[in-house]
Amino acid sequence: MSVIKEGVITTATPVQKDLKNRKDEVRGELEDLFKNNLKITDWNVPEADDQSSSEILATILQEKLDEIKEEIQNRKYENY
Repeated sequence: MSVIKEGVITTATPVQKDLKNRKDEVRGELEDLFKNNLKITDWNVPEADDQSSSEILATILQEKLDEIKEEIQNRKYENY
């Protein structure tokens, strides 16, 4: 697989190919995490407002993704 960036054709690395092949799986796992936690909130708080709960959960997930991005910038996973 080749990638075109700014008019230059480059060959995708094995990591890029692997993650492209698993993209839907990774996205699905994140969605499952979100939905499972939304269900748990409904079980724990029967009168919960699902809209509010989903907004709070999305914020929690985004905060963690932001932390992971910062860790990546700090090269925490360079030799993971």
